[in-house]
Amino acid sequence: MKQPTEHSRNRQPRNRSAEDGFTLTEVLVTMAIIGLLATGVVLAVLPRLGDASITKARADIASYETAMEFFRLDHFRFPTEQEGLQALVEAPAGLNAAKYPAEGYVQRLRDDPWGNAYVYRNPGEFGAFDILSYGADGQEGGEGADADIGNWQ
Repeated sequence: MKQPTEHSRNRQPRNRSAEDGFTLTEVLVTMAIIGLLATGVVLAVLPRLGDASITKARADIASYETAMEFFRLDHFRFPTEQEGLQALVEAPAGLNAAKYPAEGYVQRLRDDPWGNAYVYRNPGEFGAFDILSYGADGQEGGEGADADIGNWQ
C-alpha cells in the first residue's frame, strides 16, 4: 500500500469557484439547441408515418386479394359479400370442406393501420370484388391521406 506523502497530507479541499459548473444561460442555450434538433427530426419523420400506414394497408389488401384468388381456384367463385373476408379464415357454411385448407387461406384477419376492419364488396364497384380501407379518417371517400385504399389501385 502506498504511503501518503507530505504533500498529499497537507492538501486542502479546493474551494469551488464561480467558474465551476454550468451557468443557467449555458444550460438554457444547450436545451434550446437540443429542442431545435428534436423538432427537425420529428418534422422529418412524421410524414413518413403516414406513408408507412398506407404501404401496410396496400400490402394487407394485396395479401387478401391473393387469398381470394386461391379461394376462387378451389371453389370456382369468390366469397359472397355475406361470407366476407371471414371466408378466408374459416370455411363458410355449405362449402365443400374437403377443398378448404385446414389452415385457411389466411391465418387471421387484421384491422387496417387505423384500427378499422377492411371492407369487402362482392360484386365490386371496380372489379369482380373490392377490398378496401377507408383510410385515416375511417369514412368512405376522402382526399389525400384520408383517401380510400383499395385493390383497384
